[in-house]
Amino acid sequence: MGKRKKSSRTPQGPKKREPLATSFKCVFCNSETSVTVQLDKKSHIGTLNCRQCGQNFQSKTSMIKLAQPIDIYFEWIDACEEVAKTQAAAAPASAPASTYRAPPTASARAGQASQADQYTAEDDGFIDDDDADADAEFAD
Repeated sequence: MGKRKKSSRTPQGPKKREPLATSFKCVFCNSETSVTVQLDKKSHIGTLNCRQCGQNFQSKTSMIKLAQPIDIYFEWIDACEEVAKTQAAAAPASAPASTYRAPPTASARAGQASQADQYTAEDDGFIDDDDADADAEFAD
């Protein structure tokens, strides 16, 4: 029995990581890549600006040395969600608008309908589909 052949391939190094994004989508104007983040490591402040709508955000928390622009962006997103949540809690709850049309009132029905076409309680929810019956008569 012979020896196994040594592999001719050399081991590959670790995969290269894709760099983190530095420009982001604005949540107010929905413009792609218009939000930029500047990190001031000396004063530990992260500033976010939108070139399209002019929105500004300055991070409230003390920035650590490992902070990246994406951290400031998600801090801004969290702050926006918090403001929306407090405004929703402060606003009175309104009933959702119905997508269904209300039935006509008695006065509106009386003005529109002739004597032969009087609207009755039986007509609520009734759909007159004469066209479907006509097609059924001619079916082969």
